[in-house]
Amino acid sequence: MSWTPCPEAEAAATAPEAVEMVIVPRSGDIGGYEVRRALPFRNRRMVGPFIFWDQMGPGEFLTGQGLDVLPHPHIGLSTVTYLFNGAIDHRDSLGTEKTIQPGDVNLMTAGAGIVHSERTGAAARMQPSRLFGIQSWLALPMPLEDTAPAFEHHAAADLPRIEAEGIDLRLIMGGGFGAVSPVRTDWETLYADVTLAAGAQLPLPRDMEERALYVLSGDIEIGGVAYAPQQMLVLRPKDDVMVRALTQVRLMVLGGAAMDGPRFIDWNFVSSSKERLAAAREDWRAQRFPKVPGEGDAFVPLPARG
Repeated sequence: MSWTPCPEAEAAATAPEAVEMVIVPRSGDIGGYEVRRALPFRNRRMVGPFIFWDQMGPGEFLTGQGLDVLPHPHIGLSTVTYLFNGAIDHRDSLGTEKTIQPGDVNLMTAGAGIVHSERTGAAARMQPSRLFGIQSWLALPMPLEDTAPAFEHHAAADLPRIEAEGIDLRLIMGGGFGAVSPVRTDWETLYADVTLAAGAQLPLPRDMEERALYVLSGDIEIGGVAYAPQQMLVLRPKDDVMVRALTQVRLMVLGGAAMDGPRFIDWNFVSSSKERLAAAREDWRAQRFPKVPGEGDAFVPLPARG
């Protein structure tokens, strides 16, 4: 997605040693739709390769309305779109046209440069519709920052599912919880969608260098401290962490190895080089990026620097 920087999220103090930081997302706007942005945060730029984290919705569109994110560019990252409700039509400059449904995974690797749009489809606009999901960006390893752009889609049925003692877990990316996802990763990554029944307990893998939880709904407890939803909990490395559901809970587990150096973000561009970011801005200003078939001359203008 294309984004405009919003005020930084706020951090709250925490009691248990296993929780390093709590990030309370702040609201932003994308394509006329409200989002809650947890990453990047001033004191925590990344968790593993995750460098951007938006919760889209939950929200509703009236008949005839929908999401309209016009064609916009990316470099140096992969976007991961995962929905709980609704559908989005994806188009990109590779010629890809794909509708993502709840539980599916859209993985778009920008690499040297790609342009895409995201919209509510015409059929969905014929009646009221809902949209709820997560879009994240994963920084690419330095040797792959200028790799060829690519797109892949994985249906919900292709993702490993683990069910046990009040736990319903779908592994979106990477390896963990005794399973491996078929979704390609370019860096050590962990990403899971978890539903917990009230009273259920989830032990988290401790072999990931960086880990976090994003609580979508319900209340959890870690180390005797309760946490409300709509927060990202960044966890200390290597600690044993047990998550207990105080109510029915839905949360995301994310993380991976620490990246191979710092990354910079400029609008929709990610790179280890500020010079590369400046070049990408100029390329978009001069309209040197490829076009998205079927989108005509529509595009998101380059925003002025704040």
